[in-house]
Amino acid sequence: MSDPSSTEPGTTGHEWDGIQEWNKPIPRWWLWIFYATIVFAGVWVLLYPAIPGIRGATPGLLGYSSRANVRAEIAAVEAGREQAVKGMMDIPINDLPNHPQLMQAAVAGGQSAFKIYCVQCHGTGAAGSKGYPNLNDDDWLWGGDMESIHTTIQHGIRQPDDDDTRISAMPAFGRDGILKPAEVDAVVEYVVQISGQKANPALAAKGGVIFQQQCVACHGIDGKGLREFGAPNLTDGIWLYGGSRADIRHTVWNAHAGVMPAWKTHLSEETIRKLTAYVHSLGGGE
Repeated sequence: MSDPSSTEPGTTGHEWDGIQEWNKPIPRWWLWIFYATIVFAGVWVLLYPAIPGIRGATPGLLGYSSRANVRAEIAAVEAGREQAVKGMMDIPINDLPNHPQLMQAAVAGGQSAFKIYCVQCHGTGAAGSKGYPNLNDDDWLWGGDMESIHTTIQHGIRQPDDDDTRISAMPAFGRDGILKPAEVDAVVEYVVQISGQKANPALAAKGGVIFQQQCVACHGIDGKGLREFGAPNLTDGIWLYGGSRADIRHTVWNAHAGVMPAWKTHLSEETIRKLTAYVHSLGGGE
């Protein structure tokens, strides 16, 4: 028991194995705070949804609903999205870059769509690989402005069921016997030379003559390509099927005919426009 003459708080009189219990009651201020939290909880239960039932919780006197707030926020976002989509669809595709907010919204949507439909061939960074174009550079077979990209995505490449598909056909000069093996080697040497690589000048000169006879109709006199035929520029260092002497020879000998889906039959016009905006924004858009 406590000693009235002592300054110690005393004990409760309980003892176990020589250990005594101090007589130190909880401070009054702590008890009042505890009681206040109980009152606060009771008020909260009355004002807000709190007690679960079979078909829902008690509504609360204030009628507050977090779900209603979320629905309102979603509706506001959807309304803004619909306005952006309408604006994007109402203007010519080439004018979209002149409207920064619409373009930004289109690029964001196109980036998401690209990850679903395009990365399988063009890669996650759109850098492509052998046989699949790099969309980050400024080397375009069919044009890199918004309208050209839009047309390519819509109608694809070499799609037999689409009358407006992109079509180009390079002869297999060696496989089909159009040129003799020595002539193919000469043309290859000429292409190696005009692309800035080290070449045999004499053999390249012979190849240049053959090139003017067989290749200028699509690749142009200077070898820089003609987009109306989907013919690539042979004078830079960007190659779709490889720029080594062996790769170029394989291309001249056998030719290539890659394909791309006509996305208009699989995707909405809205999604195609968004993809167009995203591809154009990658850095190589013109």
